[in-house]
Amino acid sequence: MARLTAALLGGLGEIGKNMMVLGYADDLVVIDAGLAFPEDEPGIDIVIPDTTYLVENKERLRGIFLTHGHEDHVGALPFVLRQLEVPVFATRLTLGLVEEKLKEHGLSLPRGSRVLAPKERVGLGVLEVELFRVNHSIPDSVGVAVRTPVGLAICTGDWKIDQTPVDGQVADLHRLAEYGDEGVLVLFGDSTNVEREGYTESERAVRSRLEAILREAPGRVFATTFASNVHRLQQVLDAADEDGRQVAVIGRSMQQTLDVARALGYLRVHNGTLTDIEELEKLPPRQQVILTTGSQGEPMSALRRIAEADHRKIGIVPGDTVVFAATPVPGNERMVALTIDRLFKLGARVIYGKEAGVHVSGHASREELKLMINLTRPRFFVPVHGQVRHLIQHAALARELGIPADHVFVAENGTRLGFDRARGTVVGKITAGRVRIDGLGVGDVGGAVLRDREQLSRSGMVVVAAAVSASEGRPVGPVEVVSRGFVYVKEAESLLDEIRQAARTTLEGVPPEKTADLPWVKARVRETLAQLLYDRTGRRPMVVPVILQVP
Repeated sequence: MARLTAALLGGLGEIGKNMMVLGYADDLVVIDAGLAFPEDEPGIDIVIPDTTYLVENKERLRGIFLTHGHEDHVGALPFVLRQLEVPVFATRLTLGLVEEKLKEHGLSLPRGSRVLAPKERVGLGVLEVELFRVNHSIPDSVGVAVRTPVGLAICTGDWKIDQTPVDGQVADLHRLAEYGDEGVLVLFGDSTNVEREGYTESERAVRSRLEAILREAPGRVFATTFASNVHRLQQVLDAADEDGRQVAVIGRSMQQTLDVARALGYLRVHNGTLTDIEELEKLPPRQQVILTTGSQGEPMSALRRIAEADHRKIGIVPGDTVVFAATPVPGNERMVALTIDRLFKLGARVIYGKEAGVHVSGHASREELKLMINLTRPRFFVPVHGQVRHLIQHAALARELGIPADHVFVAENGTRLGFDRARGTVVGKITAGRVRIDGLGVGDVGGAVLRDREQLSRSGMVVVAAAVSASEGRPVGPVEVVSRGFVYVKEAESLLDEIRQAARTTLEGVPPEKTADLPWVKARVRETLAQLLYDRTGRRPMVVPVILQVP
């Protein structure tokens, strides 16, 4: 008997990289295609889900549905669409942001892609998909409802209930209740804020706090937030206009979001409020606001470079105020703290943290999570979008609300679930994991390469170069040693001499039958020198033997 299946490819046991596949029989739809930031992975730019399952089932894929325009839900799309020609469906702003992102990668939306408005339905094989409006920290955010022959599946996306949203578009609780009356087979619920009691504060609460900061600031005000947080950009622009200030934007991604949102009518800019940085600097400091990327301390972001006095257009001077209107994504805390410290050192007043009140979450807290479950009344429940503790606590919350324990599934990336009208079960495992993006390389940096990078960053490298006789295998000429990041050569001549001598002795001791086996010879030199260096220094640098055979 056919059943609704759910393949969970990302967003479980982690923050970001959200992607799942829902389907029935020969028809599958993808919900979101997000990225995550690397965690202690040297040289890695971003991480995306492993799309092996999508490629293996590409003939069954009918569409990709996006819940909103944040990177953790759309950032992997350019890499997915390089492999698959699948139409993309999203609300107007989300699709506009995606089109700009695809242009940067030399791509365009696949044939059949189109804007899908909330409550509009699209039929794809035996599936019928409908979007429903929710509140989040970016306009046009939606959840996804998928009707199948065995029942209705709902994915909430990232959401909260905002009774006074900046754009006036409230979450469609009425539609959620209608789904509940229709009968929801399974609910996939955002778990990010399950640890927070009560209700998440309205985005509009930020406005008065921003206005107070601008009124009190004696000079320029820098404001940083997520580049895609259109509601927060709107709040800063409105507060600046109220205080008689003009605004300039620094940071390509933020400028791109602002341009798209403004062109599509999702961002209101009063005449004369927005200008470029050159014109802004002609005004008195008391009339200047700079919107900038870098709320997560990203090394190449505008604010990070400003904090390091490395920005070509602008710097911090005493009297400046810097407002962090965002909280650090887990894993970014150290980079954010470093940026804040540097800004303080340059003489800025820095406003940050929960107590400052300049950031509210875009995710539902516990009372809202309860309301979602009570409105939809699902037969089965799967917590998604969160670290392990979030998923477990969300599952416990669902059980408290009366969902039987055997109808609640705490899954992990790579889990494939199956549901019919009476039963839910783990069908099996599929390929899932982290694909690392390093520059133009996609997935070509594996564990071995990362271990090498970590070793280089910790203890450096020693290169030993020698020429050996092709006939006898004995060293010909001097052995050269190059140290990078291990010891300062001028102060370690005796150690380098010892390395040269040990390498020569090792080469001279190679058995005659092994002289032609260069990989074996290199391994012997590497092992000998690694032990010597550890004995002498207690460090384990990467040892790279370069052995050349000469006539």
